[in-house]
Amino acid sequence: MSVRTLVLATKNNHKVKEFTQAFAPYQIIVKPIAEHIIMPQETGLTFLENALLKAHSIAKQVGVPVLADDSGLCVDVLEGAPGIYSARYAGEPSDDRRNREKLLEALRGIDSDQRKAHFTCSLALVWPDGREIGVTGMCQGLIVEENLGSEGFGYDPLFYYPPFQKTFAEISLEEKNQISHRARAVEMLIPSLTLLE
Repeated sequence: MSVRTLVLATKNNHKVKEFTQAFAPYQIIVKPIAEHIIMPQETGLTFLENALLKAHSIAKQVGVPVLADDSGLCVDVLEGAPGIYSARYAGEPSDDRRNREKLLEALRGIDSDQRKAHFTCSLALVWPDGREIGVTGMCQGLIVEENLGSEGFGYDPLFYYPPFQKTFAEISLEEKNQISHRARAVEMLIPSLTLLE
């Protein structure tokens, strides 16, 4: 079965843009879900559980293959927080600026060498007949003490990637899609798509 078009189970335009570019080299078109589609509650205990939950729910509603992701930031010294609650870290409604402020406050006084963190992205691809594939990609970095850069979204201005000596908000989308947690998850997913063709 050839997968050429995937419905992406998100209404986040930033994610749509990143995934569109990430899948483009593989001739796979990514389309966001329609506004009227109902997103399920994220009740899983892991990123992958949440991604699978979303993908199965949306695939049943739209009747075509659906790709869902659940991703977030995990800070070592905070025992993995904000983790699966990254988007809602500062409460509802989700607000990137308030989330970053809460994170900086939680890390106040913590030395730079103790601010290790990683972004995680779990992808779930689900067909209407129930077949599923799940993969998880990660990217290691550090949390800086102030917002740096104007690109990206979410925690990108605080996530420092040592090999580039910049935060994710200081690099272009093209650069980010070479090394990010999402890019790595996409790369892991591609061979499985080939096998299903």
